Amino acid sequence: MPPLVRRKLFVLVLALGAALAAAAVAYAGNGGFAPVTPHSPNAHRINDAYLWVAVFTGVVLVVVESALLLFVFRYRGRGRPRDAEGPQVHGATRLELIWTAIPVVMLAAIAAFVFYELPGIQDIPSAKAEGGPLQVRIDAHQFYWQFKYPNGAVSINELHVPVNRVVQVNIHSEDVDHSWWIPALQGKFDAIPGSPSKTWFKADKAGTYRGQCGEFCGVYHATMRASVVAQSRSEYESYLSSLSDPLELGGQEWRGACAQCHALDGSGGYGPDIKNNSLLIQSQGLRTLITQGLNQAPPLANYMPPVARGWTDAQVTALLAYLKARVYKGPASGG
Repeated sequence: MPPLVRRKLFVLVLALGAALAAAAVAYAGNGGFAPVTPHSPNAHRINDAYLWVAVFTGVVLVVVESALLLFVFRYRGRGRPRDAEGPQVHGATRLELIWTAIPVVMLAAIAAFVFYELPGIQDIPSAKAEGGPLQVRIDAHQFYWQFKYPNGAVSINELHVPVNRVVQVNIHSEDVDHSWWIPALQGKFDAIPGSPSKTWFKADKAGTYRGQCGEFCGVYHATMRASVVAQSRSEYESYLSSLSDPLELGGQEWRGACAQCHALDGSGGYGPDIKNNSLLIQSQGLRTLITQGLNQAPPLANYMPPVARGWTDAQVTALLAYLKARVYKGPASGG
């Protein structure tokens, strides 16, 4: 194949590959180039900052790559020996000042805009008209999220909030490092043992907003998902009332804390089959297992994290009631 044809074929294949890559990105969410659609004021500001940075970096990419391609084709060898040196140019002071000043100005513009947006992202609104922000405590566990509401009610993996209400979430970890992140509502905030953090959001539309633990927290990290359900005030109050039913709370605990590893029917997923294990209905034995874990010291052949560390007596009782009613398949056993 002649060299000229080979070069043209290479350029064609390269162009087709770039087009296919761009097409794949375009089919992703928001055209593949932007974060998910924001539904909280602070998330809007994060999105604005992202787009502002993207504009400058996009301009740099186009200008630099265009100049590179222009020079590659305009000043290509044209048969000159490969070891031939080009003309040596010295003393382009004005050009050097220009290409130094432009990046400085661009970085200053980016920094100024980000610092302008930052207070609206991190500062929690006073929400005086609403009696202050709705305070929710988040406890991160391996491998689920627990939410505690102002009235003491608890839910697992699914946080319910009123729409158009400022919600302050106070983030704690019961074991290892995690990271709370619902992209449509706010940025990513770490959950570090002994070092609580906090953030806020105000969902502007009813719906379910999904997220994922943003910090690798163990072997089953990928299962640690979370949802925020924004709903009307009446629906929110009704949901909180439903959590007073031990079977409702126990069911959430089973699905969120236990079935992550042992499957919903207890038949074993990541962990062993437990549906016929009488320990499930032995109050003291179950409490010890879920609050202290199993095989914490090497060798960790049957390691189980203390999934219920920090639970109240009511939570343990609710899980026990649910296991007896819906999960345990073996003969009755005392204990």
